[in-house]
Amino acid sequence: MAGLGIRLAAGEKLIVNGAAIQFETDAQIKLANQVNFLFGRQIMAPDDATTPARRIYFALQTAHIGTAEEREAALKSARYFIQTFMEETTSEHARVLLASALDAAQRGAGYEALRLARRILRHEDAVLSGAEARKKS
Repeated sequence: MAGLGIRLAAGEKLIVNGAAIQFETDAQIKLANQVNFLFGRQIMAPDDATTPARRIYFALQTAHIGTAEEREAALKSARYFIQTFMEETTSEHARVLLASALDAAQRGAGYEALRLARRILRHEDAVLSGAEARKKS
């Protein structure tokens, strides 16, 4: 039987189709069906969605792994946050990544959307750390 094997350490979380699973012991599992999932550091807690890029990531995450009811609302939020970010940024590269992330999410390619959103997180972190360094000088 084909599938995707994942190793998880005790204390790590896995979310499969909206269901959160926390592992009490180290585990190796195999996902044999097509499911939407995230695990470990890929999962963002709601309290961590504190910046524009993080709000985008969290909305896309919910659209990817949330329940059916959560998905449509999360996709609507993602569209809003992405549009706002695109209007405010001066980076054409960021706009292209955001447009690609939204397109992927709308096509149901949630993992691809999140991969692109992680690049926006790194971009935002770099911009914010540069702004903080300029303040100190």
